[in-house]
Parts: sequence; structure tokens; C-alpha cells
Amino acid sequence: MKNKRVRNLSCKLLSDNWYKLHRVDFEYLKNDKTWQQQSREAYDRGNGATILLYNKTKCTVILTRQFRLPTYLNGNPSGMLIEACAGLLDLDNPEDCIRRETEEETGYQIKSVEKVFEAYMSPGSVTEILYFFIAEYSASMKVNDGGGIEHEQEDIEVLELPIDQAMAMIKTGEIKDAKTIMLLQHLQLSEVLGSK
Repeated sequence: MKNKRVRNLSCKLLSDNWYKLHRVDFEYLKNDKTWQQQSREAYDRGNGATILLYNKTKCTVILTRQFRLPTYLNGNPSGMLIEACAGLLDLDNPEDCIRRETEEETGYQIKSVEKVFEAYMSPGSVTEILYFFIAEYSASMKVNDGGGIEHEQEDIEVLELPIDQAMAMIKTGEIKDAKTIMLLQHLQLSEVLGSK
């Protein structure tokens, strides 16, 4: 660790049932030059990658819809969430991961991906960095129906939507997933599909 404002850091594993939850105790040097004892919990699920597929000719994007239990527990009546394709890196690099996840979830086999940025998605409690990509798709790249991997208990619906409709769905609250909103806005700001 490189931050000289942090000392006496200790971690205790609280759970490794799904991923790893740690309690971290440490001392932090505040701006007033006093040391303060702090405790936090940090959830380590590994890093991930996400991608937004777009078609310039049709001005469309590929998104997915699936049940997300945490959203259901926090007020989403159906628990269904519309999202950009995404997955955990496991042992892959971000580009290999997102190519694999794209084929598994959407059925498209993409060759060329463009990394646009990376971001911590919930830095107050989750260690994950998410790598963001975009890629062009066409009907000729469709190699299967997608839908996810059965043994991973995935049941994913593939959606092809006009970009204007997807942007409107952010305003109506039909799209509430942060990574998806970020990628849609990036696509709009970069004018990849032309100025709207």
C-alpha cells in the first residue's frame, strides 16, 4: 500500500460464500493531522468488463434483460433489469472477457472492441473496477441465440433497440443500470451513431 495516510491495516474475512467480504480495520490520518481509527467492510467480487454493441446503419444497440435479485430487494417490482452485456474477468484480460461474455449473453461473435474507460462502480463498499467497451455489430456476427450459460443460472433476454428509444428509456426509468447509462451516454456524446 502506498498511501502514507493509512497505517495498521488489518483484514478479517467475514464470508467467502459467494465472493469475499472482509472487515478492514485501519488508522487514517485526517486533514487536521490526527489519526482516526476506522472500520469498513469491503466486498471483493473481482473485476469486470461491460460492452455496448451498436449498429451504425440501423442506429440500434444490443442490450439484455435479466432478473437481478438485489434490485428486487430494493424496490424494483419485477426485479428485471435492462443492461449492457457484462461479466467478471475471472482469469481473462478485459478484452478476452468481454468477447466471451458478448457471445454467451447476446449470441454475437465480435472481433474488434474499443475500450472507452474504466471506473469503480461502488467505491464505498465494492473493490471492483469495471472496464467499459463499445463495438460495432452486424447480423452476420450472430452465431447463436445468446441468453447466457445454463450452469451459471443465467436466463438472459437479448434486446435490439433503436438508440433513441434506449436513451428515452433512461428518462422514463426503464433503464436504471449505471454501466448501461454510462455507455449509452458515451455513445451519444461521441456521436458514433451521428448527432441526434
